[in-house]
Amino acid sequence: MRCPYCSAPDSKVVNSRPSDDGASIRRRRECLNCVRRFTTYERAQLEPLMVVKRSGPREAFNPDKLLRGLTLASEKRPVDPAALRAFAYGFEDEVQTAEIAATEIGRRAMTFLRPLDDVAYIRFASVYRDFDSLERFIEEIRGLKGREDSRAQDDGPAPAQDGEGSTAT
Repeated sequence: MRCPYCSAPDSKVVNSRPSDDGASIRRRRECLNCVRRFTTYERAQLEPLMVVKRSGPREAFNPDKLLRGLTLASEKRPVDPAALRAFAYGFEDEVQTAEIAATEIGRRAMTFLRPLDDVAYIRFASVYRDFDSLERFIEEIRGLKGREDSRAQDDGPAPAQDGEGSTAT
């Protein structure tokens, strides 16, 4: 590495250790020409997650944009804002690819919202799926209701209470 004092091209590493909780490496170097010491930091430079829009262009993933959509869908609903922030800001770490389709981000956001709040889910779905009529809302609500009904059936019938389900003779 070039010396910041005399611009000589060569230096040697005298000491090296992790820094910033392991996010970087701190190195003490000594110039082979002027013998002065200086510190450098080495960090991994990650490529940003790129979002492929429906119309084709690519843009860098913006967690604030995702959080804004989740927050609007959850407005005046009993949804923990910290959970929304954790999802939006942790999203990039969860995705293990360099690119993701905008539609996939929307699908994952809907999967995240579904167990939290039905109304927030429907609001987000209406924008993401571009509902253009009341029938589309009704269709989505029926789909939610159908999933709830099938889950209730999977759990089986409720146990009989004392005196219920039997006939006295």
